[in-house]
Amino acid sequence: MNRKNLNMFTLEDVSTLERIIKNRRDVRGSRFTSQEIEPEKLERILHAGINAPSVGFSQPWEFVLIKNQKIKEQVKACFNVENKKGGAQFSGAKQDLYSKLKLEGITEAPLNIAVFYKPSPHPVLGQTTMKDAGPFSVVCAIQNMWLMARALDLGLGWISIIDPEQVKSILNAPEDHQLIGYFALGYVDQFYAIPELETIGWDQRKSLADVVVYEQYPTP
Repeated sequence: MNRKNLNMFTLEDVSTLERIIKNRRDVRGSRFTSQEIEPEKLERILHAGINAPSVGFSQPWEFVLIKNQKIKEQVKACFNVENKKGGAQFSGAKQDLYSKLKLEGITEAPLNIAVFYKPSPHPVLGQTTMKDAGPFSVVCAIQNMWLMARALDLGLGWISIIDPEQVKSILNAPEDHQLIGYFALGYVDQFYAIPELETIGWDQRKSLADVVVYEQYPTP
């Protein structure tokens, strides 16, 4: 039996995938360098995104690539406003720790990518009841891009502390588009051995025992 003809993979392939997954990191501005991203690498990352699974094969994603520094600065200003609100929700040691964290790399990274959900004007197979299956499909594309970026030794950082409607306005996005994620992409000076927030003790990694339920949840 020819495994390649069946699109099957070896244990070495599995180990490589596991290593990429375990070494994926959310990269911040203090890590990005000014090195430009090769066009062929960017294309590979985008191709990884469009090969993600999507509900009803709807492929409801659009990617806005941003190099313009003035646009980045507008998004950074949006982040600054929301970041102050974010810090205010914590207290004590966590608030102090929050204030020391560098939580974005908008202006430092050579490229920003805004990923949008574009709803279909027609009924979508599989999305009749679970309306969020469309946006969830876009998240699948983002994960594919994140893993490919890491495999290419590029850092990707998800900037979630922004007002999505304001970013839509900055980018002149159509009214029906939903911003799913805004990202900084570029080469980095290092990847942390373990996630930064785990390193500084923000929280602990959950085990399988913490998150796996068998058959059904117990009766309260």
